[in-house]
Amino acid sequence: MDGLILVDKPRGFTSHDAVSEVRRILGSRKIGHFGTLDPLATGVLILAAGKATRLFPYFSKEDKVYEGRFRLGFSTDTYDSEGRPDSPQRLDFPNEELLAGAMSKFEGEILQFAPSFSAKKFLGKPLYKLARARQEVPSRPSRVFISYFRAKKYAPPFLDFEVKCSSGTYVRSLAHNLGQVLGCGAHLTDLRRLVSGRFDISQCLRLEEIRGKAEAGKTDAFLIPLEVLLPEFPKVVLDEVGKELVRHGRPVPPGRIQNFSSLESFPHQATVLRLFSQRGEFLALARPDPGQGTLRPFVVLS
Repeated sequence: MDGLILVDKPRGFTSHDAVSEVRRILGSRKIGHFGTLDPLATGVLILAAGKATRLFPYFSKEDKVYEGRFRLGFSTDTYDSEGRPDSPQRLDFPNEELLAGAMSKFEGEILQFAPSFSAKKFLGKPLYKLARARQEVPSRPSRVFISYFRAKKYAPPFLDFEVKCSSGTYVRSLAHNLGQVLGCGAHLTDLRRLVSGRFDISQCLRLEEIRGKAEAGKTDAFLIPLEVLLPEFPKVVLDEVGKELVRHGRPVPPGRIQNFSSLESFPHQATVLRLFSQRGEFLALARPDPGQGTLRPFVVLS
């Protein structure tokens, strides 16, 4: 069983909880996730089964779209509603014009600090473990990109919002930092991931739906097969000798390619290629090596 499973993660579940549940449903240990969601959050969680787990870099770093709700008036130590208040409560909320101006300051490339209570690691240890132990949490900002950050509904103290951001963005930090700019404090109360890369919430299934389809033997109703993934990379079909070379991670000469006449015939922008057998099996990802006149596999799936 190789491919992707799109889960609508429920509130209160960690990403690992969702992985564990799907492992139980499918009776397979080889399940992983492509990008965490906090327990408070719901929505698109991409799980990989079998060989698809090796494609992590091509799905985990894509842009995300979220909708959610901030509560203005005070901040918390976790930057969300599960934490303890750590600022005085304020009732002097900004008007819509001031709010829109403050939100626009976060659009574009920004430096962002991860929440102290987060799974981001420092020297191999998650920050939340340091925070819980009352140890000093190192502050190292990351560059993230906010495509848009806008209000959907504003009824103080609550702000409903939508944001499109690069991978690695902490929406909890956006809430906290917005509260600092406004001067009234803020924290996240609800969050739902609507989009992750090319996948959106309409394609996702709840865990109970996946369980029902698996018990009915309808895995094709929730498993996106390996062979249709990464369609942006050209498909190269190899003969049997080429297939064996790939399985051993060895370079493939042009003579083993069935559907292109030469390396020069690949699309000019093709820096990564998908290698397939004549029977349609996704064998590997490879890069053309014009200097040697070969294809060099770098992620072997077969």
